[in-house]
Amino acid sequence: MDTTDDVPDFDEPEPQQLDEDDDDERPQVDTGLIAEPPHPVNWNLLTDEEAEEEWAELDRWVSWLRHTYGLPAAVVPPFWHHHQELVWELSALHIHWLCAYDPDQNGSAPSGWHRDFADTRNRLREWVAASGTRLDRDRPTRQTSWPGEQPAEPVEETLIADRDSEFVEFVRADVARRQQVEEEFYATLARDNR
Repeated sequence: MDTTDDVPDFDEPEPQQLDEDDDDERPQVDTGLIAEPPHPVNWNLLTDEEAEEEWAELDRWVSWLRHTYGLPAAVVPPFWHHHQELVWELSALHIHWLCAYDPDQNGSAPSGWHRDFADTRNRLREWVAASGTRLDRDRPTRQTSWPGEQPAEPVEETLIADRDSEFVEFVRADVARRQQVEEEFYATLARDNR
């Protein structure tokens, strides 16, 4: 019994042609989340220009992450960038995500990232609890002074009024600090080479 006559004939849809003037109809891609090939970020060694780029990229990604996964401030607080333990953890998670979703990666890599993300969320909760940063206020992570060291300075809380403006100021200060270190290094190098 031949059943080929019973199968409906579906025509392939014609590809839709967009005029060059129809840019607003094309799907928009957030180019802020598209990076160069993934590479580890050593925050201790970044130049001022590299730091500015990395801060912007990491901040965009952390914002995407917390919105996409509905993460509370107990996991990713607004002032995460003031706490090196959170910066290093989130930066590592970001690089892992870039690698897992790289087009050349195998199909199970995203599942591995999600498994590691579950572990990372637990570590982030521990870092946030230890640092004392919260949704509406922040304080520097307390440091324990070892015998023979100067006692740690007392920590005071800061109210968080406008996180985005403060982040911009934070990055500017970090970039300026790095630029000053670079200038001092090259000035010393020039003096030593005379």
